[in-house]
Amino acid sequence: MPIDLSVALDATLWDEPTTGIGLYTRNLARALEDAGVQIRRLGARISGEHPRGEMSASAYVVGKVPQLLSHLGEPVYHGVCNFNLPLTRVPGKRMVLTVHDLIPILLPDAVSTAYRWQFRLWLARSLQVADAIICDSTRTKKDLLPRFDIVPDRVHVAHLGVDHVDSIPPPDAVGLAYLRAVSLPAQFVLYAGALDVRKNVACLLDAIELLRGRGETVPLAVMGQSWFGSTPAEKRIAAMKGRGFDIRLLGYQPPSIFYEVMRRATAFVFPSRYEGFGLPPLEAMHLGVPVITSNAGALPEICGSAALHVAPEDPSALADALMALLKSPEQRVIRAEKGRRWAARYTWQKTARRTIDVYRSVLAGR
Repeated sequence: MPIDLSVALDATLWDEPTTGIGLYTRNLARALEDAGVQIRRLGARISGEHPRGEMSASAYVVGKVPQLLSHLGEPVYHGVCNFNLPLTRVPGKRMVLTVHDLIPILLPDAVSTAYRWQFRLWLARSLQVADAIICDSTRTKKDLLPRFDIVPDRVHVAHLGVDHVDSIPPPDAVGLAYLRAVSLPAQFVLYAGALDVRKNVACLLDAIELLRGRGETVPLAVMGQSWFGSTPAEKRIAAMKGRGFDIRLLGYQPPSIFYEVMRRATAFVFPSRYEGFGLPPLEAMHLGVPVITSNAGALPEICGSAALHVAPEDPSALADALMALLKSPEQRVIRAEKGRRWAARYTWQKTARRTIDVYRSVLAGR
């Protein structure tokens, strides 16, 4: 049943399928609309009611959004990209900001210098402009509060959903032909995500090398786009392949292939140095794949005891965890079922419901 609520939504990453924030924006919007919220999308490249075209996202938010909001009927504007609210308040409008993580502040080596300064300065200003802040996890909220002068009651937690995986169609004939050509082995370990330095793929490669020294051959598939700082990992993978390691570097793949490869994996490994949420391991759990993650950032909160956790700087512990799963079909079944049950609690309907509560609180002046 429709509810009397309309929101102008930051859609600047709506048309960017490789980004986690783009996925968040699209699935949140869909769930909000399913709940009866009227959504007006602002700033996508080509989609929505007010596309930005060739204008940069930053220029659009600073130069266009305040003027648009002053003429639109929506009482709430929701910025979803970590820091990019308009620099000034718009009379009569409430502002909500989603902060996914503080990576440029916590791990400055993981981003460019220019982006680190843009993030820090614009986030500080956006937190002053925002009536409410939504964090993906309690971990992000705890990271945010001591670093900025914010009233704690203005900061809310709304976990992401994972059930979007169910709406992804299986690979078509072209996709299936690609998978046959890749020739994934019957048993393999998968890493899926960006290849930037924060994701810590080096720890996984260290573990694979350690296992080879113990006489164990572990086929590895690496799936994800290049990102800032990914060159060392890509060069190392190429060198290891030259030494006979069974590693398939699959690059970025569309959702149908991405989730099909994930579904076929024997185990999923995500050794990230920090996550504000950590969606890929939760997606793997949803698909019934045993998961090993680091114990850093929000990963213990989001994956809980359903995953095996190791320190991100301990490749020996990761190697041991891999062997514990790869050598035991029984343990894989136990982990798979536990993961499915755990992931079932994360739905976009819940995300939307919590977000609507935040919208209502700012409209009520709380």
